[in-house]
Amino acid sequence: MIKVQINKFIATKRTLIQATYDILAWVIALFVGIVIRYNFQLHFVDWDAFIFVIPILILLQLSVGMLMGLYAGKWRFGSFEEVGSLGKSLIIITILAFLIDATLMHVRPVPLGSILISAALAFLVMATGRWFWRAKTEKLLLSKGDRSKNLLILGAGEAGYQVISAIQRDPNCGYKPIAILDDDREKQNLQLMGVPVVGTTKDLERSANKFSADAILIAMPSISVTDITPILERAKATSLPILAVPQTSALFHDAIDTFDIQNINPEELLGREPILIDDDQVKTFLTGKRVLVTGAGGSIGSEIARQVAKYLPKELILIDRDESGLLDTQLSIEGHGDLMSKSLVLVDIRDSEQINSIFKNTKPEIVFHAAALKHLTLLERYPSEAWKTNVLGTLNLLKVARNHSVSNFINISTDKAADPTCVLGYSKRIAERLTAGIICGGDSETYVSVRFGNVIGSRGSVLDIFKSQIKSGKPLTVTDEEVTRYIMSIPEAVRLVTQAAAIGRHGEVLVLDIGTPVKIYEVHIRRRRCKKTRTS
Repeated sequence: MIKVQINKFIATKRTLIQATYDILAWVIALFVGIVIRYNFQLHFVDWDAFIFVIPILILLQLSVGMLMGLYAGKWRFGSFEEVGSLGKSLIIITILAFLIDATLMHVRPVPLGSILISAALAFLVMATGRWFWRAKTEKLLLSKGDRSKNLLILGAGEAGYQVISAIQRDPNCGYKPIAILDDDREKQNLQLMGVPVVGTTKDLERSANKFSADAILIAMPSISVTDITPILERAKATSLPILAVPQTSALFHDAIDTFDIQNINPEELLGREPILIDDDQVKTFLTGKRVLVTGAGGSIGSEIARQVAKYLPKELILIDRDESGLLDTQLSIEGHGDLMSKSLVLVDIRDSEQINSIFKNTKPEIVFHAAALKHLTLLERYPSEAWKTNVLGTLNLLKVARNHSVSNFINISTDKAADPTCVLGYSKRIAERLTAGIICGGDSETYVSVRFGNVIGSRGSVLDIFKSQIKSGKPLTVTDEEVTRYIMSIPEAVRLVTQAAAIGRHGEVLVLDIGTPVKIYEVHIRRRRCKKTRTS
């Protein structure tokens, strides 16, 4: 309650200051306008008429200003929005003053020309005052807090402007923008809120050293992964953390805040463009269907659930033996975690009777089977667990799905099943063969496996290991600099699954063509430079 009252007082104080300043601006502008109109011959001025007109202009300014939102605290001092509204207000006031002066008065109190001059001068005084106030406020904010870290910004576009503005407003940010790099030659002499553009991204290393940068911020939300990769490579020699701003779509909802400045996301570590799918085909396949996802509390299963939910299925049944995982998934989809929904089912796929009961009650048409044990080292020590979950659990689901006429069954597999040399690979290979060998009741039923490589960002992936090592202050470890893997992000892997479900034929094992393998050492380098966590 006290906080609300303080906010109201601040808003009222601001309103009084603005209104008083605008009134004084009109008085000064009207005086100067009349004097100019009479060629500085003060003895020609009708001072009684001058005093008579002032209350009329004050009434017009306050009325129109309130109508246009000038005194509602809607905009920051000196912002384009406020100045634009100010200009519109003065145009309206000038027109009304003209009409009053020309038609409603028997004796014209001031020349019509002086009204035009006064309006132009009033706008100049009002806008200039707001600009000076904003500049003073921003300078004061910039002097507050710890700003000991120099920030080199890549990108002089709208995102760059917004992020500099956000940093200057936030005394707790810790960063001071010191220079900007942009590849657009037309922006080389530009300054954004006093921060100069000093070169292109090819000058990154030199500029980082010259300006003693402590971090690099990429303010180019629409930049492609292909284009960002060489920039990351140029940053190798700097040993600086790399930050990023949200994607372009986020800029159209809210202005950037310092909380939005974050480390680069996993998809930006792929070194290639994420692979897209035929969205219309997937939409036709999933919309209005009853869909069941196993392992819905895991990193892959939960992403499947989130993506399927966007296509508005008739019902989305999520099953897992991890209650905390189900809670997290519900939070990410529904925004709450009360666990009251009947679509959330706590069950182990090893329990064939319970699985049969669930299918009988929910009657799913499409099943995404993501439940599995996947940590290779543990499964080497406990191979029977891999057998029970990855093989027998999958067999339970396949039998029940067939008996309940599930039309599409998508088994999530791994590239380790291609030529298995470990327990995980063998167990998933058997699961693939079981999926391909199931005898269905009709030609319309399609049971396929989807095989993908290392999913960066999933639980237990190399990215999680790197994060843990960074958090504990340990060096990032790579067994061999030449080790390569085919990697993809979680959203990309799940897009593959939904596309495969729509196009696969019974018994097939579908493999995503994700280009050339990536050196884990290169991911290690990128991750090391993205190690800065959210700035708040």
